[in-house]
Amino acid sequence: QLQLVESGGGLVQPGGSLRLSCTASGSTLDYLAVGWFRQAPGEEREGVSCISPSGGSTYYADSVKGRFTISRDNAEITMYLQMNSLKPEDTAVYYCAAARYTTVQAMCVRGLVKSWGQGTQVTVSP
Repeated sequence: QLQLVESGGGLVQPGGSLRLSCTASGSTLDYLAVGWFRQAPGEEREGVSCISPSGGSTYYADSVKGRFTISRDNAEITMYLQMNSLKPEDTAVYYCAAARYTTVQAMCVRGLVKSWGQGTQVTVSP
């Protein structure tokens, strides 16, 4: 059974950077789309960025385009989210996720997810 574990969250000042990592166990990621979602207090969970199994297709929410970069290393069964130019509105719990037989847009926009990580807190504050 696939398990996902996030790391790399924390407190950062506006304009700063963080890199989130998500490592899988129990299964390979080779045939799965993977992605990052976030949920701020009082808000619904939203898809931030998703990437296809080969890495050839990506999706970014408009709010993070040009600032966040998703990547994956199938050999290391790990995915990453590099977050630059962070803003206070990026504050949320960030979840990694995996999905099968879906496009990256459907995964991120419709939340078509097979497995979730437990989440890691990202706080952007002076």
